[in-house]
Amino acid sequence: MVDVQAPSLTLGLVGTGVMGRGIAQLAAQAGITVRLFDARPQAAEEARASVSSTLDMLVTKGRLSPEEARAATARLEPVPYEASLAGCEVVVEAIVEDLGAKQALFTRLEGIVGPGCLLATNTSSLSVTAIASVCERPGRVGGFHFFNPVPLMKVVEVIEGARTEPWVGEALVLLARRLGHRPVRAADTPGFIVNHAGRGFGTEALRILQEGVASFEVIDRVLRDAAGFRMGPFELLDLTGLDVSHPVMESVYEQFYQEPRFRPSYVLRQRLTAGLLGRKSGQGFYSHEGGRPRAVPEPALPKGEQRPVWVAADEPGWREALLSLVRAAGWFPDDGEHPAPESLCLLAPLGRDATTTALALELDPERTVAVDLLFGPERRRTVMTTPVTRPAFLDSALALLGADGTPVARIHDSTGFVAQRVLATVVNIACDIAQQRIASPEDIDAAVTLGLGYPLGPLAWGDALGPRRVLKVLEAIHAASGDPRYRASPWLSRRARLGVSLLTPER
Repeated sequence: MVDVQAPSLTLGLVGTGVMGRGIAQLAAQAGITVRLFDARPQAAEEARASVSSTLDMLVTKGRLSPEEARAATARLEPVPYEASLAGCEVVVEAIVEDLGAKQALFTRLEGIVGPGCLLATNTSSLSVTAIASVCERPGRVGGFHFFNPVPLMKVVEVIEGARTEPWVGEALVLLARRLGHRPVRAADTPGFIVNHAGRGFGTEALRILQEGVASFEVIDRVLRDAAGFRMGPFELLDLTGLDVSHPVMESVYEQFYQEPRFRPSYVLRQRLTAGLLGRKSGQGFYSHEGGRPRAVPEPALPKGEQRPVWVAADEPGWREALLSLVRAAGWFPDDGEHPAPESLCLLAPLGRDATTTALALELDPERTVAVDLLFGPERRRTVMTTPVTRPAFLDSALALLGADGTPVARIHDSTGFVAQRVLATVVNIACDIAQQRIASPEDIDAAVTLGLGYPLGPLAWGDALGPRRVLKVLEAIHAASGDPRYRASPWLSRRARLGVSLLTPER
């Protein structure tokens, strides 16, 4: 086993683009000698100069001392030939994401480095097993996947291929910690952890858009304000670029043999074909000026007629929360067993749509409006109508729910609203990653919070919302649509019924 904690450790780095430079910076700052090689002449020298400039900037900001910066720069050694990597204890490749190119490189490296050298690939989407399959000693090959920008994204996925020897994973975990990053261990599966767990956010939002439930800007507002995501899914797609995002969606879908949970949307393919890539093309879902999306104005709320409000809710405490809003606005609750003829019927369903809920309660669907309370009513309220809700009753509901200044979004009838659907999907996919033993529950949540910036890890988020509630949302959508993308993971179903945390591992 390579002693990755040795002060004299020498690491070879092949590929000195953005990712390679970030890895080189971390290693040099951690006291590791880094031999930089790139097939393009002068690229390694340029990388050294770039990393040195970054280190100087850190000195200016007070994050490094001048002595530390000089010492780190001195550890960066550009080399002119692959053969110069002989004697390295670890070699990390960060070249183009092409299976043939990586296999050819690893074949050549085996003839250069010593028999005890650890070979690591920074691949983000290719099989570590496939990369190692051409090697005489595939057991010493492991995945070491960083995220961009490497110094700021404090997580690295450690992936063991089908023939990776145990010491390789252990060594890469220790090396990640030496570099100041949180290692998360994953089986060699499509998307590993982060790109696998992140499928639910964008694909379900696209499905909601495709179904005509809400516009892209409304979906973004709901998921940002109510659920607490840093960016809406369509803002994120524009930032990343559809030429990057959509091929990844298609690749993961195909690699999982067309698993319905990862089904891409034709909406994205059409926009990609049209060149509506996002920020890089100036036009995506949003128009972009100066690299920033142009804000879409939110419509003003109507001044709806005040009327009595009859309230019902699916979950304990939700009815009282709605009644509190009614009283705080100065409106009057209808306390009858059945609503009076002119009362607004205000419902708070879980998983169900407004139509199904109204008919189940034998209410007039023309006077029915539903509101999502899964995330509480404090930050944004989402209002959902039946196909026949009269405009006057919708206006009353909007005026009531926006009376205290809280923003209100209006959507069309949908099982699970917007936030319920997306979060249930995100949690369910993470549960299936745990169920398949791709990664531990703890590593799944660490990888997603650090790699995707979610407010909570998906399993912890499922616990916060309540596993039983998440399961109920999925079961309601699955029953209404028949779409297998909404089938509940056994990990979620069993823990919800047992009343235990989604972070509870198997004994």
